[in-house]
Amino acid sequence: MQKQLPFTESFLRSLTEKWPTPFYLYDEAGIRSACRSLNSAFAWAPGFREYFAVKALPNPWILQITREEGLGADCSSLPELVLSETAGMTGEHLMFTSNNTQGHEYQRARDLGAIINLDDLTHIDYLQQTAGLPELVCFRYNPGPAREGNVIIGRPEEAKYGFMEAQLFEGYRILQQAGVQRFGLHTMVASNELNGDFFVETARMLFDLAIRLHAETGVQLEFVNLGGGIGIPYRPEQQPVDLAAVGAGIQALYEQMIVGTALHPLRILMENGRMITGPHGYLITTAIHHKHIYREYVGVDACMANLMRPGMYGAYHHISVPGKEDQPHDQLVDVVGSLCENNDKFAIQRALPQIEAGDLLVIHDAGAHGHAMGFQYNGKLRSAELLLREDGSVQQIRRAETQDDYFCTLDLDSFRTAMGH
Repeated sequence: MQKQLPFTESFLRSLTEKWPTPFYLYDEAGIRSACRSLNSAFAWAPGFREYFAVKALPNPWILQITREEGLGADCSSLPELVLSETAGMTGEHLMFTSNNTQGHEYQRARDLGAIINLDDLTHIDYLQQTAGLPELVCFRYNPGPAREGNVIIGRPEEAKYGFMEAQLFEGYRILQQAGVQRFGLHTMVASNELNGDFFVETARMLFDLAIRLHAETGVQLEFVNLGGGIGIPYRPEQQPVDLAAVGAGIQALYEQMIVGTALHPLRILMENGRMITGPHGYLITTAIHHKHIYREYVGVDACMANLMRPGMYGAYHHISVPGKEDQPHDQLVDVVGSLCENNDKFAIQRALPQIEAGDLLVIHDAGAHGHAMGFQYNGKLRSAELLLREDGSVQQIRRAETQDDYFCTLDLDSFRTAMGH
């Protein structure tokens, strides 16, 4: 089975005349469509908002697109806050969810009016001392053994994130005593989950907890944030999550559990990254070498420093060879980069058509946690990022790094002086 591409081989060849491979290419139309599909699935929910997880694709051009589609930004660091502000998002369009956070980061989040989502009971006092408690505070809930995470995110009780349930009750009481007037509740128990029922059950868990919190503490939650984790079909045989079914399932629970109670209207928030941009990003690379030893290898000009997921997680990313889609996929090869690590492989024993030096390879579903996770081991330089606009034009949204960029943080002048050079 093959995945479809929103561009042709000749189109890619024309891009390589200006931007040498490797580079990332993002499809604006696809990103907008993903935003609209999620918003449509929750159109019934009062005040629903998706906060795009900036860590998935931290680029202001992308954040501008998501902002135009009504999304906020989920940030986990000061630079992500600044990127979001650059794209025009401030106030409660920002969610600041971090852990082991420094005081100056909390202060910037407060200055921007972001919703601050605390990760631990001790962070209440830390926030109060370093930046002051804002009007609205949210807590991240870790259900521990009461809820199983999925295979990627692991067991909640082994995760470093969030409050235990008893700590939540204590934390909200502390906030009340400190004069905080507005409250939210958050969790994150899945990553790249393709079973839509998982998210319905997450909503059930948070609705139940919201009801009990209100009964025992009087806390009137404004929202529950179901987190992110909606997966994408990396493999051709997989199916995407049925967003409409997820929305309908959560709506049924909302009407059953929340409507008619003091909590209604209770806003529903989410913070997906992968499902918004993941399927709409491609790493374009060129075949440069072949090696015939115990296995057949195709060497390309990208490497694990450009896309970490296959080497780090053993993750599957589909690979297309534009112009050879209809040729027999009868060559069993490892597709590898030039990093001095044996796990620098984009594919292992993958059936592909006969690949010649100079062929372009497209690595699919690289629009989330791709370029963002890049690194410079072996002196590798991060690649350019390009945006395929809806009108068919292409915009460079990040230039490729140069050797000067790699050396720019070294104090070479002092070194040369010390060495007498």
